[in-house]
Parts: sequence; C-alpha cells; structure tokens
Amino acid sequence: MNQTAFSKVLRGIPAATLVLAVASVFSAAAIQAQTPANSSQSTQAPSTAAPGTKAVSGTGVAALQQNAITKYDNRYEIYGGLLYMNGQAGQNLAKRYDMGGGEVMGTYWLGSHFGIPDNRLGIAADYRLGAGTTPVLPQAAQFGLNRILVYQNILSGGVQYRSIKNRYAAIDFHALVGASHGTFDTAITGYPQTIGGIPGNPPVAQRPNTAFVGVYNNNTTPWGAVGGSIDFNYSPKVAIRLAPDLTFEHFGTETREFVSVTMGVVYRLGKR
Repeated sequence: MNQTAFSKVLRGIPAATLVLAVASVFSAAAIQAQTPANSSQSTQAPSTAAPGTKAVSGTGVAALQQNAITKYDNRYEIYGGLLYMNGQAGQNLAKRYDMGGGEVMGTYWLGSHFGIPDNRLGIAADYRLGAGTTPVLPQAAQFGLNRILVYQNILSGGVQYRSIKNRYAAIDFHALVGASHGTFDTAITGYPQTIGGIPGNPPVAQRPNTAFVGVYNNNTTPWGAVGGSIDFNYSPKVAIRLAPDLTFEHFGTETREFVSVTMGVVYRLGKR
C-alpha cells in the first residue's frame, strides 16, 4: 500500500478510535511491565499493624503458628489434680465408702527406645492421698459411732504409653504398682474411755476397737491401678487432664477392685 492510500485509510478512521487504540496498546505494555514488581511487593509487604503496635511479617506469623502447635517433644511432665476414689474399710462391712483427695504424678518420657518411636513411652511415679468416712457395724452404735474417718496414703510407680494424639488432645494409658497404707482407727483411738460391763459383774473400762467396729487394723498392702487419661491441650506446655482408673488393694483376705477418677493440670517441660 502506497503512502497516498494509507493516508486515505487513516482519514477514514475517526480520531477518537485512533486515540483509544494507541492508549490501549501503551496501557497493556505498562501493566505487563509492572506486574512482577507489584507481585513481589505484595508477598513481602507486612500485615497492617494496629495503632501503637509493630506489624508482624508473614515469616513471623508462620513462626508463631508453628510454636503454638503441641509437639509432645517434652522430656518431663508433672501432673497435679483432685481425686475421687472408693474403697472398703472392713472385710465384713456391707457398704463401700467414698474418699476425696489429691494426686501428683511425674513422668519421664524416654523418647525413641525399645522399638517405640516418637516419645510415646514414659516412666511414672505417683502419689495419692484420699480420706473419707466409712459406715461401721450396727453394734458400734452403742458408742455413738455411725461413721468414722479413714484415709489412705498411696505410693506407686509404673509406665505410661501415649496413644492417639494431635494438636488438640492426647490419650494416654498407664499401669501402676505400689503400696497403700490405710489408717482406720483415728476415730477409735481418740474415743474417750467409758465405764460399763455385764450386769452383776464389776464395772470395767470399755473403748471400741477396730474388730468391734468392723474395720481393718492399720496396715500397708499391695496396691495397683490400670487406666488412662485424656489431655486437652490449653497450650503446648499446659493441658487439662481427666484420668479414670480401676484400682486393686488387698487389705482383707482377698484382692478387691475399686474406682478412682482424677482431674487436674499437666505441665510439660524439658524439650527433648
């Protein structure tokens, strides 16, 4: 096409159309040139900070989120909580008794040992104290005794195994073996001595004893527990624990089974 023909074509196109076409070409080129720079700026731009605070970069946010996840990589664990358990204070008593008290447990997690990976196996030491009032034999009513105070001190040790776990909760299983010392005569030894006897015979000094009331003598017996716990994570280091147990003791002539439930706080420390 010669110059004269090209000039005629240009004169046939409205001026506004030519302006728009040229502007579109330059705009597209400018946008294409600016896109990589804008993209890099948007990925590196910090988040908007509230007045009086410092903005946190994207890298900082990721680090905070990572630190907030419970990893269960702690070396030690301490638990303390309130305790409920029941028991039987005498071989021939028809009813069991309830106790309230507390529990403290310390656990050392072994890491990857004995073919068990991922810090799942731990060695535990446990102490429990429970106290309550027990019913007695009906004949104790002549001394004004309907219920008397008894309590147990329990020391044991064993293993814990961490099963299912995630960032929100973990389920553990444990087995403990130890000894329980039962004190059953607190109310009896403190009972005032009275004067009585069989009619027609001289009066004698009387005081109830454990056999008359129907409870065990003070003694120490083997004790054990099997159970589990569920830890609800409040933070990577702190959790709320609920732990039910089936317990065993041998104060009388046979081994008997009872129930124990504790609830308290777990604190994890010593990163492995």
